[in-house]
Amino acid sequence: MEALRKSKANLTVYVHPSNAKDVHGAVARQLSSLLFTYEDRFDGVLLGHEFEVVSQKDNNKTSCKAKILNGLVPYFGVPVDATLLLFSPRPDMILEGKVEMLGKESIHAVVFGVFSVAIMADDIYEKFKFRRLL
Repeated sequence: MEALRKSKANLTVYVHPSNAKDVHGAVARQLSSLLFTYEDRFDGVLLGHEFEVVSQKDNNKTSCKAKILNGLVPYFGVPVDATLLLFSPRPDMILEGKVEMLGKESIHAVVFGVFSVAIMADDIYEKFKFRRLL
């Protein structure tokens, strides 16, 4: 499937200081809040993610370096390496789906069992004619 793609990303996730005890959990919540929504940054819909907080080893100690934002915003930025599963179809791409409703003016289908698709009468191939069968 060309519409599905894996992408590696180096992100900075901003975490509120109240979540400083569980930075990993806070990052997971932030990324999970983006699931099944279109994001311009990713040029697609985020379907899944795996991530690792970037850390450095100094003298057998692992430390995470986060930057505190200047000004009135108390959030701190955590560097994250993530692998993202994205759904990003392009024009003229062929997708498979299950037709849910067929009408004179439109065809409604579900792609990947998740995405609802509507094809309007103007976009339906001319050779297809609607007939009601008894």
